[in-house]
Amino acid sequence: MSYVKEDFLLNTPEAKELYFGYAKNMPIFDYHCHLSEYQILENKPFNDLYEIWLSGDHYKWRLMRNYGIDEELITGKKTNKEKFITYCEVLSTAFGNPLYHWSQIELETFFGCKHEINKENAELIWNECNEYIKTHQIRPSDLISSSNVTHLFTTNEIFDDLEVFSKIKEKRYSFEVLPAFRADKVMNIEAQKYNEFIDILQNKTFEIKDLDSLEKAVINRLELFIKAGCLASDTALQAVYEITTKEKAKEIFAKRRNGEVISSIESNQFKGYFTYFLLREYGKRKIVSELHIGAMRNNSQKMFDRLGLDCGNDSIAEENSIKNLSKLMDKLDLEGYLPPMIIFNLNPKMNLEIATLIGSYQDDSKRGKIQFGPAWWFLDHLKGIRNQLEDLSSVGHLGAFVGMLTDSRSFLSYPRHHYFRRILCDYLGEMMNKGLITNDIEKVGKVVEDICYNNAVKYFSVR
Repeated sequence: MSYVKEDFLLNTPEAKELYFGYAKNMPIFDYHCHLSEYQILENKPFNDLYEIWLSGDHYKWRLMRNYGIDEELITGKKTNKEKFITYCEVLSTAFGNPLYHWSQIELETFFGCKHEINKENAELIWNECNEYIKTHQIRPSDLISSSNVTHLFTTNEIFDDLEVFSKIKEKRYSFEVLPAFRADKVMNIEAQKYNEFIDILQNKTFEIKDLDSLEKAVINRLELFIKAGCLASDTALQAVYEITTKEKAKEIFAKRRNGEVISSIESNQFKGYFTYFLLREYGKRKIVSELHIGAMRNNSQKMFDRLGLDCGNDSIAEENSIKNLSKLMDKLDLEGYLPPMIIFNLNPKMNLEIATLIGSYQDDSKRGKIQFGPAWWFLDHLKGIRNQLEDLSSVGHLGAFVGMLTDSRSFLSYPRHHYFRRILCDYLGEMMNKGLITNDIEKVGKVVEDICYNNAVKYFSVR
């Protein structure tokens, strides 16, 4: 039987009352994920547990590599069953890793499977869950609906097809799927395929002969995203770079388009300007800017050459770019174009820097206009989530927080919201138990409900 019990992570009576009375049944507003809109539209039944659970999930791939598993059993040519059984063996001793918790909860939540995940039970779990998948014809929409999701924002490149979202709307699912605008591929000027990406954008818009026409093309696509229902943008940066002049950015762009090699300094200068340009356009249109800072991506050239992007070879970056972030926000604020922002930090050393910085740029246009985002990627584990809550509440206002996101490519990831909710309730319940905050359960429960769902609905001004 599973070690995950009903009161998992809930260590006080107050925590249990907050979770079961206020958090558990709240809907989910998933404002950042990497689910495929095409899979949601096609809504085809899954074939087996590997396809629904392991395929495309670089969190799990990374864990298996850490255990010394042959890549053939991770992303290679071994059978789905062999890969699944290997993952179960690896997971059984991954104590402290959030996957150890998430995986167990996911199997019970979606398939009613309560067997503890290990090598001995792997075949039993495989057979039992596959029978469930086959019998119930499990589809993507089933998993989203059963998770009580009302809205989800997919993450879409600037040149992605938007027609798919109107087709999804015609399906009349119980949830709404909206695109989030991402222009990273036309910002990351050092990328090997940068000119190819610009050409793709050019084919979607018009001739891009210089930086001015690139900006017009970006705005053209942003407007189309907004017509498709877009309420949020997403920008990923290893660090926030100093804003260079537009004239310098023009020179660098022209140089790159001519096929010349640019330096790392020039790359950062271009990103500094282009980040400012993007956020200014988001601010003009009141589009929420989700800014992800601190990931050092594609560290292994060998694995990148073999598998490409998003395959589990990233890490935490060391740069502390808080000064540049402050200058960027201040410039936008002075110009009247500072957008609502959710700042996701991947380096825990910068938690308090960001949690305090957001307090400098709040106003009455939106409660919690600038957000210290939830624990993300390498930090969305028990300790990381708890630290984010403690740091935010100690120097900011927890009651304005927009709560958790999924940030996943797996349709089985929605229990992560409940993982977060249990930690949130345990944190507040502990303070109640110690007499550090009010013992008014309804008042604290209302804050829990707001963080779980209500704040996000208001923040994104859902239409």
